[in-house]
Amino acid sequence: MTSPASPGPPAPEPPAPDGTEGPRRPDDITRRAALIATAVAVPVVVVLIVLINVLGGSSDDDGKGDGGVAQLSGSRTPQRAEDLPTLQVDVPPVTPAAELACPVLMQQLPLELDGEQSRLVRSDSPYVYAWGDPAVVMICGAEPPAGYVVGSSTIQIDQVQWFVDTTSTKDTTVWTTVDRNVPVQVRVPASADSASVTALGKLVGTAIPYVDPTPAG
Repeated sequence: MTSPASPGPPAPEPPAPDGTEGPRRPDDITRRAALIATAVAVPVVVVLIVLINVLGGSSDDDGKGDGGVAQLSGSRTPQRAEDLPTLQVDVPPVTPAAELACPVLMQQLPLELDGEQSRLVRSDSPYVYAWGDPAVVMICGAEPPAGYVVGSSTIQIDQVQWFVDTTSTKDTTVWTTVDRNVPVQVRVPASADSASVTALGKLVGTAIPYVDPTPAG
């Protein structure tokens, strides 16, 4: 009696009609699915990182931390000292020369001068500015200094010559230019130094045209 024939090796999978291999094995399908998931996940992660960097820039420390956007030094502009009363400043009539030259200077004036904030003023001229309390007051288009004559002692700061009057008022030192076609006057509290005049002088020197020093008419 003959024993039953043992089964032979499994027949190979028939090729697919399009010439490719037959049905894929489970591990091939799993690997393909993992590659697709990775291809989708990478762009999503990149987008999330970009959003975190952009939206996370504004933090509670106003950009001072490592992840924040650094602020430029001096980019924050001081505001007017609203709690100070409006300062009344008397001035001479505005001249045509002042109308021409003073707007250039006024556009360059800082809102903060020598650590003092600007304050509101009331005047017949738009070319008056003030900072702090007691106030430093600048007048573009002031009267020439009455005490100045040729040969009078002046102080030159950054190419601008100032006549300094310490006698007109007890609590104020009055600095007035003598070499500009429009006199610029800076009234400084007697207790303060000349730092504010130095800062303003740099602006005056570039904004107001030079003339030979002349005494008051």
